Amino acid sequence: MRLSPVLAELAQYPFARLDDWKAGAAARGVELIDFGMGDPREPTPAFIREALVASVDEVSSYPRAVGLPGLRDAIAGWIERRFGAAVDPATEIVPTLGSKEAIFSFAQVALGEKRAVAIPEPAYPVYERGARFAGASVVTVPLSERSGWLPDLDAFAAWDEIALFWTCYPNNPTGAVAPLSFYEELATRAREHGFLLCSDEAYSELWFDEPPVSALELTDRTNVVVFNTLSKRSSMTGYRSGFVCAPREICDALRAFRPTVGTAPQEFVQRASIAAWSDERHVENVRDVYRRKRDVILPALEAKGLRLAGSEATFYLWLDVNGPSIPFARALLEHGVVCAPGAFFGPAGEGYARFALVPTQEQCERAAGIIGDVL
Repeated sequence: MRLSPVLAELAQYPFARLDDWKAGAAARGVELIDFGMGDPREPTPAFIREALVASVDEVSSYPRAVGLPGLRDAIAGWIERRFGAAVDPATEIVPTLGSKEAIFSFAQVALGEKRAVAIPEPAYPVYERGARFAGASVVTVPLSERSGWLPDLDAFAAWDEIALFWTCYPNNPTGAVAPLSFYEELATRAREHGFLLCSDEAYSELWFDEPPVSALELTDRTNVVVFNTLSKRSSMTGYRSGFVCAPREICDALRAFRPTVGTAPQEFVQRASIAAWSDERHVENVRDVYRRKRDVILPALEAKGLRLAGSEATFYLWLDVNGPSIPFARALLEHGVVCAPGAFFGPAGEGYARFALVPTQEQCERAAGIIGDVL
């Protein structure tokens, strides 16, 4: 039986590899503290869980792909409060199953005559995988510490070939942020050359000093598509609830496409999401939690000569590890501390490692002690 050649050609998903390493270490009796996956371990706030439970009806029905009007209204309200941008909840917002599935499938909707997709590197692997499964070719846009992990737009030469240009700020894995001027320049090029600026903003609400800007703040959002999610903002990774905000014609295409391949989140999840988007106090608390964890683990890493190389926002620490990243991560794993090698995010990530601040405060304190003893 012949399966998808794209699936056969792709390397193992990096975090499946990390799972294999962890399973092997656990089998050897190593107790693990896991900074590898960006999956928050913080409790989902009680008021969100209560809203979900209260919304579970006796009869279960298929949710409609357009999403509940109340959810679209709540998202539009949050966008206006947070970014000062007015969007039409009826025509410019599509609720999604988190952001990952929407990012993966977007190329299937948006590719036309042009079949190339520009993808940053290092990067979250889903941009490339979604493009390849849609039959696109991939143009890599290198990011470097020298440029603040921003792409050099003047050095990019394939403007007329691409259908999509992916960005992610605050950035996974580096934690870098982008200024509004970057979005302005890229959006201008998108209009001039006829491609879509696709902005993954899953970490927009996790920062340490100043709130990051959004592509939603652009005056002209003609060719701009923004993806966001409650996963990190509200510790709701398992709920799978996010949105796409885009011009009407793009949202119309998504609304035509999505009933074929899936739907919106379950209605009880949507109603819990309304509660989450409508409240900011719990998000402030989440930021304080990650700040306290960072204050514990970062000094321990820096004391061992590891240098912070980004991390203005997100819950990631992106560190220069003074050598190849996979041997570094494998060695640290044997002492019970899991991190993600920078090489998992592409060649430009080599020499770095990503620590996700998702273990508990007590685990972070224990990990700091381990790092002090073994590095």
